[in-house]
Formats: sequence, C-alpha cells, structure tokens
Amino acid sequence: MPLNIESFKAYDIRGQIPNQINVDIAYRIGNATVEFLCAKTMVLGRDMRLTSDEFADAVATGMQEAGADVIDIGLGGTEMVYFGTGELKADGGIMVTASHNPADYNGLKLVRQQAQPISGDTGLLEIRKLAERDKRFKAKTPGSRRSVDINDRYIERLLSFVDLDSLSKLKIVTNAGNGCGGLTLDRLEPRLPFTFVKMQNDPDGTFPHGVPNPMIEATRATTMATIRESHADFGIAWDGDYDRCFFYDENGRFIEGYYIVGLLAQAQLEASPGGAIVYDPRLTWNTIEIAKQYGGRPVQSKSGHSFIKETMRKEDGLYGGEMSAHHYFRDFFYCDSGMIPWLLVAQLVSTRGKRLSQLVDARMEKFPASGEINRKVADAVTAIEKIREEYAADAVRIDETDGISIEFDKWRFNLRSSNTEPVIRLNVESRGDTDLMKGKTREILALLERM
Repeated sequence: MPLNIESFKAYDIRGQIPNQINVDIAYRIGNATVEFLCAKTMVLGRDMRLTSDEFADAVATGMQEAGADVIDIGLGGTEMVYFGTGELKADGGIMVTASHNPADYNGLKLVRQQAQPISGDTGLLEIRKLAERDKRFKAKTPGSRRSVDINDRYIERLLSFVDLDSLSKLKIVTNAGNGCGGLTLDRLEPRLPFTFVKMQNDPDGTFPHGVPNPMIEATRATTMATIRESHADFGIAWDGDYDRCFFYDENGRFIEGYYIVGLLAQAQLEASPGGAIVYDPRLTWNTIEIAKQYGGRPVQSKSGHSFIKETMRKEDGLYGGEMSAHHYFRDFFYCDSGMIPWLLVAQLVSTRGKRLSQLVDARMEKFPASGEINRKVADAVTAIEKIREEYAADAVRIDETDGISIEFDKWRFNLRSSNTEPVIRLNVESRGDTDLMKGKTREILALLERM
C-alpha cells in the first residue's frame, strides 16, 4: 500500500518506532535509494540501537532486491559509512542511526558516490516519493550481501591527520554516551601515547545513562566532574553516531564549538597554507580573522552539513566547521568526522606546550558569543522580517545567506529558522565587549518574546 512516510527530514530520515519508522519503511527506503541512484554497489552500516540490526537487514533486502550488491561494514559511526563509500568506490551508502535521539527512535542517513550527501535539495524528496509508492523496484538479478572489515583502513586514515611522534602523554577524559564512539576509541588507543579515562564507553542501545547528547546540561555535568576529579588535560564527548565532537578544557569548562572551529582552522592552515576555510553565518568573526591571519581563504556557506559539504567540494575546502560541533576535512572525502578533531586538538596541546584553556581563552575574550539560543515562534518568516526592520537602518552589512545576519561596527547577530525543528535560532557576538553582547542578546530576545 502507498504510505505517507513522515520521518523524512531536511537532511536524513528519523522517527519514532514503529509509527514513524519501522522495518517496512526501512526496506522501502533501501529499495528506493538504489533505484534513484541506479546503484550497483552500496555500503551499509549501523549504530548500537536495539532495532538497528533488524533495520539494517530490511535496508539490505530492499537494496539487494533492487539489484545492488551490499557491502556491510557492520557496527560503527556515520563517518565510517562516509569513509567506506569513498574508499571502496561504492555508488552510495546508508547508515542506520538516529544519532542523539531517544532509544525508541531510529533512522537512516544516505549518501551517493564519493560520500556526497543526499538531502532534501539533492534527491531525498525523490527517494521519499519512490519509497511511498505501492510498487517496489525489483531487478532481474538480485544483488549480494557481504561483510567487509574496513576498520584498519579507517584507523589509518584518522591517524594520517596527526604526527604520532609529536604527541605527548596526555590524560584525556572521553564520554561516548554508550554510543559507537567507544569502539573506535578502543581501536585507536594502542597507537596513541594517551591515558584515557573512559566514560560510558561500551555501546548500549538502552542508553542506561540517558540519551547520547552532549548538548544536554546534565550529560555535560558528569563529564565535567570526571575531568576535574581525574586532573585530565582535557575532555571530549560524542553523540551516538559520533559525527559530532564536543570539548572541555582541563578545568572541566565546556568549550563552545565556535572557538574549536577557529582552533582547527589555524591547525589545518599551518599544515597546508593557502587553503579555503568554510564557515557558516551563525558566528563568523573569529573564524574569518584566523583564516586570513594564517594565509587561508574564508568562504561562507549556508548552515547544515549538506550545504557545507557542497561548498567544501566546490571550493576544494581544506577544512570546514560549524559551531554545532560538526567538523569537515578535505582529506576525509570533504565529510565531517568526530574523531579527527580531538586528535588534532591533542596534537596542538602536545606541540604548543599550552593547556586547552590557554589555546582558546584569548579568542573567547576577543569575540565573546552568546551561544545558540532557540525560541519557538508562531511564524519564523515574519519574526525574522520584523527583527530586520528593527535593526537594518543602522547596520553596516546585511547578509541573507542563511536567515539574516546583521553586522554593526562592534557587534553582529544571525537569526535563522531551524532546518530540523519548529524553532528560530539566535547567535550574537561582539568585538571584545561581553556586556555589549549580553545586552544585545537580551534586547533581541525581548523583541522576539513580544512577537
């Protein structure tokens, strides 16, 4: 029977089991993806959720019946599907994951050849239409399914981003949130000189310590306390499929992703001068200044992984970063990785002889930022337009790459609609004036509240 599959989002498929997503829907999407791509080979991976094995089986069946040979890389992170699709020269890949959502959710992330994302603008809507049909696509000759272990090649690619001889004997707290990040950490550990204090390291789809989402304050608190108690050099945490990497300094302080973007841009430019640094409009001044200072070329992109990756490919971007803790690398098929960032930061701490706090404090003082603030509004388009009317007259620059960015001499802000949630998102920063940043943040929020 035809279906209305509500679990399709802007960048992936994600929903609650069984009403929004189930094995039938997973089968349909696997089948439709192969039909859409005219694929002969597809990589398949899965996370640790309790339904991920059966969902992966359903996806595989759908792909095989459509005529594709399935390369099953097993349990791991989303970036392993990115890597596997590119490394094995497959026609596409599907990762079964719901990232940081609760245990009763699951979903799929889709890529085409060379790990290029499939989003609402690049085929996801067409795949949805095919999946919702009553008719299934059946090839004359079904495809095969075989297991392939890509772990050794994947680990080598991760380690290629750092000079192993330059690394010091650091102590690092890690919190995998009972997602799949711990599996890769365990494989990296024998090759590194670090002492790890591992938290929630074993994959467990019941999420005994809560959902693997480091943006939740309670989740951060346990990581912070462990860093302080263990006197670690710094701490890291991942979401369930570890495509995002979050940082804490040696004092247990959470570091906003914006400042990590600047730090990694500097590190990449020092290793490869002259490259393009891709950033999104939410918070920009720190990244732009660092890119220029270290001989790079700052390039702005719309927010969201599919847009960043498209810009990375178009501009041959060396590195791209979002404040949401997504970090993209040219030598990782222009894709985001949650493992490469912390390896690079560990190398910086090792070679600079400075604490992580010392590496970011000056930038935080120079460009204090509000962090992303979400508000529900009845009409996001109207709200953004009214804020524009309020501030446009005195602005020195207005940019509409994503929502609206309005700049003044000493402060700026970006206001945009979420691509995935019914909210509006605000980011404010200033040039060295924390009180100004906080005051303008309160001012804009008060205007939104009145609307």
